[in-house]
Amino acid sequence: MKIGILSRSSKLYSTQSLLNAAKNRGHDVRVIDYSKCHMNITSSSPRIYIGDEELSGFDAVIPRIGASFTFFGTAVVRQFEVMNVYSVNESVAITRSRDKLRSLQLLARKGIGLPVTGFAYDPKAAKHLIKLCGGAPLVIKLLEGTQGVGVVLTETQKAAESVIEAFRGLNANILTQEFIKEAGGADIRCFVVGNKVVAAMKRQGAEGEFRSNLHRGGNASVVKLSAQERATAVRAAKIMGLNVAGVDLLRSERGAVVMEVNSSPGLEGIETATGKDVGGLIIEFIENNARPGRTRTRGNG
Repeated sequence: MKIGILSRSSKLYSTQSLLNAAKNRGHDVRVIDYSKCHMNITSSSPRIYIGDEELSGFDAVIPRIGASFTFFGTAVVRQFEVMNVYSVNESVAITRSRDKLRSLQLLARKGIGLPVTGFAYDPKAAKHLIKLCGGAPLVIKLLEGTQGVGVVLTETQKAAESVIEAFRGLNANILTQEFIKEAGGADIRCFVVGNKVVAAMKRQGAEGEFRSNLHRGGNASVVKLSAQERATAVRAAKIMGLNVAGVDLLRSERGAVVMEVNSSPGLEGIETATGKDVGGLIIEFIENNARPGRTRTRGNG
């Protein structure tokens, strides 16, 4: 098969893992810097180029779209879909997962366990949001934040009110969420491929840090999932429409609650912690599922 990995850098660990896995399985594979692509959008013969070179003949693409490039990156993925190239994660699903509010609303509609979450436009609604989420301590998140950036734990009512009013005063869209104290600054990353959790790790935040992101000094270890946690992770990925996803869970007193569903989950942490060839499992999934025109949305979303 001819496989394209849509990534801004071939030096990234995740890109290298996928590249080596595809080569080891005998595929013709290429890293495509999607930020350098341009497109001919026409009904008769849609095409994608880098410079004068036409990118053609691909059987499948693996999107590794950075959060700051979501709009253009998903446009490139959508163009491949229009050209009947199979994408392991479709453009609509990527866009859906990147909208934190929309994704939580979709998960809630399907009955997935979530932290109590509030959202409002009016800064004067701060007290109502805090009350809705059970009072302080309270987590406040920027909708556009990634990797723990733009996430604040407020210990008191006054601090929560001040942060909410400050963010809204800057026209920043935020979510308020209950603080799951019993999680102890740890979360669980479930790596979903197809209809299965293929690997899982527990991420523990650094001392004094409630955020568990590895980029912020957290550490990772292998964790055994319950049947309920596995089922929740697979359902969350399916609701988002993602074939490959990193589903982040917290263990609460009422069971697993979903914090986020990531459409471009990193491979370094999960492969290092578990010793599993997750990149190889993604390539195997493509081998079993990639067919011309098999994209469900066909670029319609």
